[in-house]
Amino acid sequence: MAGDGLRMEKAGEALPFEIPGASGEFRIQILNEDREKGVVTSIVHLPAGGRIPAHFHEAGSEMHYVLDGDLIEDGETLSAGAFLTHAKGVVHGPHESRGGARVLTVQTWQSEGGEFDFHPAEGGASASGSGASGKAPASDGADAGQGQQPASTGTATQEEAAAERGREKGYT
Repeated sequence: MAGDGLRMEKAGEALPFEIPGASGEFRIQILNEDREKGVVTSIVHLPAGGRIPAHFHEAGSEMHYVLDGDLIEDGETLSAGAFLTHAKGVVHGPHESRGGARVLTVQTWQSEGGEFDFHPAEGGASASGSGASGKAPASDGADAGQGQQPASTGTATQEEAAAERGREKGYT
């Protein structure tokens, strides 16, 4: 593996890191990174009451899998087992947590020299400049993210219902 751009680390103590405009002390555990491909896998530790403002990434997409705790994505509460993807240039967030959470994150972009691809989104405009936020109006809270079954959308399967909800939220 030497020289192929892949670096593996033992899961150790999560280190503090700063996120522009965030409140709370966020920590990160880098699990692996492939500099050649620009892929980083980490566990992000969200503190109780922490908040990351809505933002987008120009360099690539990212995926999130909630390991434990609660992740509030644009007002929708998600629990362990929830999976989100955010395409390059799509506004997502704000990300919040009431009681704290650990989120497995895979990014297809990489930080360089302490700088990372994070662009706060004012007014919900996407990076494409189209003015579309890629998000639907705020959820009424009656969804699977709060331990209830999703409302019927007229779709035949759970997968179709999840896909429909994802399109409404701008998830891919």
